[in-house]
Amino acid sequence: MKNIFYILISLFTLTSCQKEIDLDLTDQSGNIVIEGNITDQAGPYIVRITKTVGVSQPNQYPAVTGAKVTLSDDTGQTEILQYIGQGKYQTTNFVGASGRTYTLKVQAEGKEYTAQSTMPEVVYFQGLVQDSFNFGNKKSYTLLPVFTDPLALGNRYLFSFTINNLTKKTFNVFSDNVNNGLPNQRPLILPNDDNDGRDHEVVVGDTIHVEMQCIDNSIFTYYNALLQISDGNGGGVTPANPPSNISNGALGYFSAHTSSTMDYVIQ
Repeated sequence: MKNIFYILISLFTLTSCQKEIDLDLTDQSGNIVIEGNITDQAGPYIVRITKTVGVSQPNQYPAVTGAKVTLSDDTGQTEILQYIGQGKYQTTNFVGASGRTYTLKVQAEGKEYTAQSTMPEVVYFQGLVQDSFNFGNKKSYTLLPVFTDPLALGNRYLFSFTINNLTKKTFNVFSDNVNNGLPNQRPLILPNDDNDGRDHEVVVGDTIHVEMQCIDNSIFTYYNALLQISDGNGGGVTPANPPSNISNGALGYFSAHTSSTMDYVIQ
């Protein structure tokens, strides 16, 4: 079946020692899909609830309305989200902070779905360093995120970037199973070929918008599984769904993560 969104993963930069994951490849059209994010940045935060469609149907995912969506944390903070249209439910006063554990509860169409995510402590995003290399007759570029992994083992990172004003987002997942407690050595590989119509060939003057997230292990597992089920070129609609951290058979994910962003102009 169709996955809930288009996603690209850099095979070069994903390092992990995860166990093999069994993926359900059956058609699950009509299932609830929940996508929720809370960060250490100012809200509002959005939880989007839709339904899946079959392989032969257009990429138009029906919105789920009339749901009761509640967000709470381990300090007693709680809020019922307000529906704003297109399957989106939004907070009003809720505040996200690192170190807290968040619980999402969704009551929709006679069923209840729950999920938990703990927002890691922030690891500071200190900068981006450009490098380049020749690939065939073209120059290719990389950006090295500058940060130092904490000494404690178990940190997980999600990097994403977009180019100029394009909406396509490329994702990279890092773990500290390699290079624990040391300055980061894993670059983001920028696209150098637009012949297939999916990538923009990065050239001098392009602006790269980079986000660094510190994520918990369940979200790392979710994106790690996407590597197994994405196509060989790393850029199509995935044929199945990665393991969700949401109960009762819902697809999607609930992520509490830190977020830092930087822009870099290719020179």
